[in-house]
Amino acid sequence: MNNIKRSFLFLLLIGLFSCESKNTTVSLVAGEEHKYKIIGYIAGWKGVDTAKIDAAKMTHINYAFANVIDGKVMEGEGREKSDKENLTKLNSLKSLNPDLKILISIGGWTWSKGFSDAALTEESRKIFTASAIDYLVRHDLDGLDFDWEYPGLPGDNNPYRQEDKENFVLMLKSVREALDSLGSINDTHYLSTIASAGFKEYLDVNDLGQAQKYLDFINIMTYDYIVQFSSDTTGHHANLQTIDQNVRSSEKAVNDHVAAGVPIEKLVMGMAFYGRSWSNVNPENNGLYQFGKGSKGYPYSAISELMKDSLFVRHWDENSKAPFLWNEKERIFVTFEDAESISEKAKFIKKHKMGGAMFWEYSEDTEDHTLLNAIYENLK
Repeated sequence: MNNIKRSFLFLLLIGLFSCESKNTTVSLVAGEEHKYKIIGYIAGWKGVDTAKIDAAKMTHINYAFANVIDGKVMEGEGREKSDKENLTKLNSLKSLNPDLKILISIGGWTWSKGFSDAALTEESRKIFTASAIDYLVRHDLDGLDFDWEYPGLPGDNNPYRQEDKENFVLMLKSVREALDSLGSINDTHYLSTIASAGFKEYLDVNDLGQAQKYLDFINIMTYDYIVQFSSDTTGHHANLQTIDQNVRSSEKAVNDHVAAGVPIEKLVMGMAFYGRSWSNVNPENNGLYQFGKGSKGYPYSAISELMKDSLFVRHWDENSKAPFLWNEKERIFVTFEDAESISEKAKFIKKHKMGGAMFWEYSEDTEDHTLLNAIYENLK
């Protein structure tokens, strides 16, 4: 999009945005909930090689991340050139899949420090919204994905306030109004989505029932239920179910979102293309739910290589619908996702008519796309 057209659209947008929107809520088109979404996050700092991306098997790509600096959405320091190049490459994938949508994901675990201030006042929300729309137009994107980790909670030692609960909704409303104004100019529906947490504490300090009115869908991060560096006990980090009500699960996360007022057809279940490990693990129960020392994380591509080593034995926990690896000799435990656990999650998605599946992160799959293929084959 050339600079003259971008400036023209942006000026019109600001004029429309200054007027009260009559109806900014997002409703699903009849039958749309049965066209399952497959949303892949791609980490910009790892680069983009379009030859390695199977665009035909995804409906959306979320490029991670844009930062929030001084209340504005912008490229991270030193990333202006590389992000522009990467987003141009991703947009080129539409020649292979014309229905593919490209979104910018804003924030993330380490870049969520500016959200609370940006959402604090009506004036700051206008500045934030204008910068988000400018970013979208500048890179010719299809939508905005807000990955605020987390409103009302510290996340990575981030500033947070009790008022985040209300301000988060007002921020999303402001963005929705602006996207609708821009869309009315060029007859396009721009997407607004969020990544939400897979634990109830997040829902308790937010109002997702109101927030969802301004969102096309919500990607639940139904993984990282247990992190090796913060727990000396092993477990599943992306399990679908649990028989222990004190243990997190994807099923509980979905049910909690519905109880909070989110229509289930707007919910997208997250899947992890990586695993976590512990060493020096107590050997009882093949290392599951045992004391150990937090060790390293693995992309699924590396886990698939571990499974070729006879020392690493794959086990299946039927109660959790989750796999794990146990190396008895070296006392190493690995929690991860695989094609079987993805199949179980896909069954859940279809049974309950959820919006679809998303995953973090594309490059961590095998070269032959084992996990993406599992999602696609089970949801197509």
